[in-house]
Amino acid sequence: MTKTRLFRLWLVLGSVFMILLIIVYWDNVGTAHFYLHTSFSRPHPLEPLPTPRQGEEKEFTSDVDEFLEKLFSAGMKQNVLSGRKTEQPSQLASSRPVLSNMEERVRGYDWSTHDAQQSPDLDRRQAERRSVLREFCANASFVFPTKERSFDDIPNYELNHLIVDDRHGVIYCYVPKVACTNWKRVMIVLSESLLDQGAPYRDPLDIPREYVHNSSTHLTFNKFWRRYGKFSRHLMKIKLKKYTKFLFVRDPFVRLISAFRSKFELENEEFYRKFAIPMLKMYSNHTSLPASVSEAFSAGLKVSFANFIQYLLDPHTEKLAPFNEHWRQVHRLCHPCQIDYDFVGKLETLDQDAAQLLRLLKVDKLLHFPPSYRNRTASSWEEDWFAKIPLAWRQQLYKLYEADFVLFGYPKPENLLRD
Repeated sequence: MTKTRLFRLWLVLGSVFMILLIIVYWDNVGTAHFYLHTSFSRPHPLEPLPTPRQGEEKEFTSDVDEFLEKLFSAGMKQNVLSGRKTEQPSQLASSRPVLSNMEERVRGYDWSTHDAQQSPDLDRRQAERRSVLREFCANASFVFPTKERSFDDIPNYELNHLIVDDRHGVIYCYVPKVACTNWKRVMIVLSESLLDQGAPYRDPLDIPREYVHNSSTHLTFNKFWRRYGKFSRHLMKIKLKKYTKFLFVRDPFVRLISAFRSKFELENEEFYRKFAIPMLKMYSNHTSLPASVSEAFSAGLKVSFANFIQYLLDPHTEKLAPFNEHWRQVHRLCHPCQIDYDFVGKLETLDQDAAQLLRLLKVDKLLHFPPSYRNRTASSWEEDWFAKIPLAWRQQLYKLYEADFVLFGYPKPENLLRD
């Protein structure tokens, strides 16, 4: 018994010592305060240790859990009482460039304000969305790639869409083409991760677009390893358990149309060189193409929507690299069967959902969601966009995005999947 007690004490002291090292040395590159909001459920051993007798392991790990929970709970309370703010890595934004009017029109922004309607059914609607998600994640007969893996099985680089705000205990999984620019702006205001002339931004609309999409502006899960080393995955689980987690989704086919419009109907040098040139060569039989997107557009050389669909369906595409985030499936970006989201918003009900979420986060007095994003790429356009796409391609495309349709409660587009 004496050896067992000494072993427990050694493990507790060793764990505390390593965490103090993290606070002192590693937090210099991350958040200034190391907030833990719940106990460790299974601390990782710092080095190979003598194995305790069977039946004793649960006892001593729970002792460590209880000790660390008390330690960090006390530290957190002290920080709150002292009124200290959590400091995030900050960038100085010295100028605010004017946004491209053409770009914003194609992307679908509407800068007029709209009052979100109040409805007694909002809570019920939210509960139904979460229920559908949980039901299909638990349904063994509904299968799609990566569904059965655990959170620990998700590679670190696939966690780069999970933005963390430690100041308010919020985690947002951003989905490109689903109002993510403005939700990132909201997260910047909440986390105070970006400074303008030495002061945090207070109005989301004041934040220039070029800073919003700069990855160094946000604290994301994939950065945890660099900051917290072997404790990183455990810290993620702690935050996932305690923080409010949300994401916003959109009809999968409409999202694809929106991605095509913004990346291939606008002059985008990066997407032209990385995606348009290979698509035009592979699916339009062009052998010699201009070096710049402006020259290509002037010559009338543009990727067609059919080329884009061919690219998505081509089995060689993902052998070269995973889908770009703008058309990657939501379940691959946000891992909804591994992460239990507290709020599932939809672009189709953005005004109501945004107001409801800000109230849930208790920040509705602090800021308002930026003016409404009207769905200019409307679902009613689907038939027009897919009119020249062969039926077999449409059916294959649905299978490719079926998990997103089902998990997030979007009806199967039967009108597009039959003659």
